[in-house]
Amino acid sequence: MPAPTNRPTLESVRALPVGEIAALPADLLALLQHEAATALKAAKTVADWLDGAIALRFSDRARQLRREAGKDTGSVRFEEDGVGIEADLPKRIDWDQHHLAALVDRIRAEGDDPLEYVEISIKVAERKYAAWPSHIRSKFEPARTVRTGKESIVLTLAEDVR
Repeated sequence: MPAPTNRPTLESVRALPVGEIAALPADLLALLQHEAATALKAAKTVADWLDGAIALRFSDRARQLRREAGKDTGSVRFEEDGVGIEADLPKRIDWDQHHLAALVDRIRAEGDDPLEYVEISIKVAERKYAAWPSHIRSKFEPARTVRTGKESIVLTLAEDVR
């Protein structure tokens, strides 16, 4: 039987204030982070497996109910063995951007305002922006705002570093 350790477990860390967790030695934080990532991956695998089994069991019935309701997407509700089941098949729409641009040009050419029909969004790929010559980039800089995303910090124990 392995000797008991005095280090906190994932379960015990849950009850600690963030400041106390932050004060733990870096090697313990690295171990806890690794354990949490492993547990999360395992839980995600089980959740995906269960979702697959549930879909296998109920998706045909949901598809039949949608067909009977005359719809291809959306929510349907039914019950089995006293359990309420809601199956939602969301609608995802993709628009051909080149075709839309041509339609906007045609609407504008016919004297109408395309903004009454569509939302227009112009994006610049950061990789392309970085490759532009400075005289072009300087014209776009007033329209550019840089925001940061959520920082990710991964701890690696010294033995793991190669």
